[in-house]
Order: sequence, then C-alpha cells, then structure tokens
Amino acid sequence: MNKSELIQEIAEKTNGSKSEAQRFFDAFAEVVKDSLKKGEPVQITGFGKFYVQEREARQGINPQTKQKINIPASKVPKFTAGNSLKEAIR
Repeated sequence: MNKSELIQEIAEKTNGSKSEAQRFFDAFAEVVKDSLKKGEPVQITGFGKFYVQEREARQGINPQTKQKINIPASKVPKFTAGNSLKEAIR
C-alpha cells in the first residue's frame, strides 16, 4: 500500500473526504517528524513506538575498491510494533 492508497482507505473508514484525510495524515507525519527531531519518542499504545536511535561512527569497506572507509555517526528513525499490532498480524 502506498501513501495515496492509505489516504483513500482512511477517507473511506472515516466517511470523510480524501482532502480531509490527506490533511490529517500530513499533520500526523509532521507531528511525528517534529517530535523525533527533538529527540522525543512518539508512543501510540497498542500500535507502536517511533523513536530515534544513534549509530556510532565505524569503519566499513568499500565493496568496489576494498578500501577501508570511515562511516560517520548518525541518527536514524526506528519503529517498534506494539503488542496489539503484533497480535493482529499473527
């Protein structure tokens, strides 16, 4: 399912318009993004948790040249599914 299909499903489930569903989805995505930028996790009980994980700097190997390269430290967004979501999939 892609973004436009998701928005269509939201509109159908809520008996709302696609433009309204688009606005709500965009607002949700913006709130999650802003919270993660601040380093704050977003936990939705029963659904899951969005959070930022820090990766340490490390050495890697360029597969083409076989030379060692330094990979800088970075922050990456992560998601962990909640129990209700896990149970729904089983």
